[in-house]
Amino acid sequence: MTNRYDQGMTTRRRVLGDAHVARAEAAKTDFDEPFQRLITESAWGAVWSRDTISLRERSMLTIALLAGLGNDHELALHIRATANTGATPGDVIEALLHVAIYAGVPRANHAIKIAKETFAEMEAAKR
Repeated sequence: MTNRYDQGMTTRRRVLGDAHVARAEAAKTDFDEPFQRLITESAWGAVWSRDTISLRERSMLTIALLAGLGNDHELALHIRATANTGATPGDVIEALLHVAIYAGVPRANHAIKIAKETFAEMEAAKR
């Protein structure tokens, strides 16, 4: 493995949590291993690991982009990751307000529904 892979795995675990990454790694097969390596090296090792903006800011950007593109499954994952990135529910709603203006009200409306459900699940898990 490369240094970029190792850095990516460190950042991926920091943002998504050890449990999520362990599940993803356990589910990895020979078929999807090249894809998993690619996203670990590129998304997590080359982009998320940069120190030019904070994890909180990257989290908000990612949530806005995922919401604007309608990537609902990934959106919920990154809403859960806010527990590790420092992005607050207030930050998330601000990002989603931008989605409403720049990507459309229906996308933002659906993303807000997903965020509310995900934050409620996170809160319930704390109890």
